[in-house]
Amino acid sequence: MTDIIAAKPSSELLDYLLKRRSVSIKALTEPGPDEEQIATILKAATRVPDHGRLFPWYFIVLRGEARQQAGELLEWGWREQDRNAAPAKIELERERFMRAPVVIAVVSRIRKSKNPVWEQVLSAGALCQNLCLAANALGFGSNWVTEWYAYSDTVRTELGLDKRDHIAGFIYLGTPKEQPAERDRPDLEELVTYWEPGKRVKKGDKYGQEGAGYPDQGFDFSELHT
Repeated sequence: MTDIIAAKPSSELLDYLLKRRSVSIKALTEPGPDEEQIATILKAATRVPDHGRLFPWYFIVLRGEARQQAGELLEWGWREQDRNAAPAKIELERERFMRAPVVIAVVSRIRKSKNPVWEQVLSAGALCQNLCLAANALGFGSNWVTEWYAYSDTVRTELGLDKRDHIAGFIYLGTPKEQPAERDRPDLEELVTYWEPGKRVKKGDKYGQEGAGYPDQGFDFSELHT
């Protein structure tokens, strides 16, 4: 029987979370996690908040030759986007899954339920983070990306996805060649409000990109409530 840990103090875990860092995909190399380690990583990944016990996600694991074979889908998808693409660009896109020993696609799948779609999507996002942390705990670096192919209809269809499926992320896993440098972190003074009536809520709006609009990629909630 699994021991349930609802609240167990761990200074080691807290210290790790305060220092957690993604590893550049370029810095991920062999060895990657083996099949048993992948199973452990995925088991840990699924221990996330999940309103209604819907398990609104699934995994597609790419390792070994499957990465090269899946690269053909990336080539087709890129050719759909750019019919005049140079051969060097096509080669670059085809090799994307070869950048790390293991790539795991986390797919957010909307289940029929009275529970909100947004909560199901959030569960998939939490799962991606758990997956990265579990891989780190086994000594592997991780990088969670989407990139263009997460939104390509050609790639999504060839991977077997349908309109209820959206790729929450491709998680690249491998052994770090080097430790990553620290990056800027948010100023919590810009983001935290201890609420009281009439007090201005701090929303961190200074962190937007000057001159940019809002992204329009990939998720139409209107279709997914049935």
